[in-house]
Amino acid sequence: MTTGDQTPPPSARPRRSRLRRYLPLGIAVWFVLEIWLLTRVAGAAGGLTVFLLLVAGVVAGSVVIKRAGRRAFRSLNEAMQRGGSPERGGGNGLMMLGGLLLIIPGLISDAAGLLLLIPPVQQAVSRYAERIFERRLRKAAPGSLGDAFQQARIHRPDSKVVQGEVVKDDADAPGDATGEPRPPLTR
Repeated sequence: MTTGDQTPPPSARPRRSRLRRYLPLGIAVWFVLEIWLLTRVAGAAGGLTVFLLLVAGVVAGSVVIKRAGRRAFRSLNEAMQRGGSPERGGGNGLMMLGGLLLIIPGLISDAAGLLLLIPPVQQAVSRYAERIFERRLRKAAPGSLGDAFQQARIHRPDSKVVQGEVVKDDADAPGDATGEPRPPLTR
C-alpha cells in the first residue's frame, strides 16, 4: 500500500460545517414538534379535524405547486419566443417551496408554507438568500464562478481523469495487442 492510498489522520480531516453538524438535530426536533402539535390539536378538536387539516394541506400544496410550475413554464416559453433569457427569480421557486411545505404533513410546515405564499415574505426571503449566497460565493474561492464551472467540467463522470496523465482507449496502444481489457485504474 502506498502512502497516497492511506486515509489521513483524524487531525488532518477538515471540520464539519455547522449545517452538516446541526441539520439532523434540527430535523429531529422539527419532527417531534410536528407530532406533539398534531396530538395537542387532535386532543382539543378531534382526530377528524386533524385529518381534514392534513388533507386540505396536501390539496392546497398541490394546487400551489401546479400553479407555480405553470407560471414558470409560461415565463420560460415567453422568454424563449422573445429570444432572451427568462426573468430572474419571479418567486416561482419560493412558491413551489411553500407548496411543498403545505404537502408535508404537519401544522408547523403548513404555517411555514402559507407564510412563503405571501409576496412580502417571499421578497424578504429571496433578498436574504441572495445575500447569503453571494457572501458564501465570495468567501469560497478567490477565482470566479467560471473557474468553478471549469473545475466541474474537468471531472465529468463520462471520462477518466488521472492527475498528470491522459488515458486513451486506443486499439494500437501498447499492451492492448492481445485484445484483453485493461485493468482498472487505481490511485
